[in-house]
Amino acid sequence: MTDTTAAWINRHAHPLDLFPGLLPLRDIVRDATVVALGASTRQAHELSVSAHRMVRFLVEELGFRSLALEGDDPARVGLDDYVRTGKGDPRVSLAGARAFWRTGEILDLVRWMRAYNEDHPHDPVRFAGVRPPAEPAAGMKAIERRMAEDTIWWHERTGDKIVYWGGLAHTSIGTGLLRLGPPSSAQVSQGSGSPSSPEAAAYRNVGGHLRERFGTGYLSIGLTFGHGTLPFEVPAPPPDFAETVLSAADLDDFLLDLRVEAPAAVRAWLDAPARTRLIGPRYDPADDAAYHLSGGSFGGWFDAVVHHERVTPVRDL
Repeated sequence: MTDTTAAWINRHAHPLDLFPGLLPLRDIVRDATVVALGASTRQAHELSVSAHRMVRFLVEELGFRSLALEGDDPARVGLDDYVRTGKGDPRVSLAGARAFWRTGEILDLVRWMRAYNEDHPHDPVRFAGVRPPAEPAAGMKAIERRMAEDTIWWHERTGDKIVYWGGLAHTSIGTGLLRLGPPSSAQVSQGSGSPSSPEAAAYRNVGGHLRERFGTGYLSIGLTFGHGTLPFEVPAPPPDFAETVLSAADLDDFLLDLRVEAPAAVRAWLDAPARTRLIGPRYDPADDAAYHLSGGSFGGWFDAVVHHERVTPVRDL
């Protein structure tokens, strides 16, 4: 089955370092209203660069005009002001943002947005707004719903097509039982799990809510990798991870539409229960298999995937 799937990937994958590169995104995105770029880790330079390239393509070629940057409020830290008016210093603004935004790759994106707006003052790109919360969200179920509702609210208010850049635990199309392993250190300290045990969460995530609202107008793209260096060494994935099959294609990096015609063996792999990498700031290479998303299928979570075989660390600011 792996050989059949690897051959299918080799036949349909689009290497990112060759022409036409991202041009197949035209057919993959089609008439989508919200395109989600969900990364398996925020700490990989290559995944961030690919996300930035896709943001640029979607803005310049397909008319997307808002970017929802998951995990903080661009207006709060001053980035929204900067891309609209040029006021302020984006490096200083990012110093007040969440840790996973404080990278050279995000700074490059923000500066590109400002440069684009200087060249297109009457048709700017902007950050999607976040509504002030009426009350603190209690638990992941409420947080996921709120992030989705913010995106829906922004689209209804502006009519913009939106790129949503976040983590794949949020952007994947999850409608049932998601398993995020291992649990956070806070959960462990409260006695609700061990560092190796998965956190089971029966809820609809952001991607599930947005697919429910927009139908096929919500497009989920997963950004995955095989191995490499983050702030720590990450080995080759376990045999039962989706990345092992993606790596068997023997391509350095590629874009793949998971909805293209496939033989029965490949479709069975796409529809089968899956595990895929999910690595946050805390990670133990000795327990690599514990850091994953499960509770769904690879073809159910994502419409397309961008895979990098080897990654290196982001540039910390």
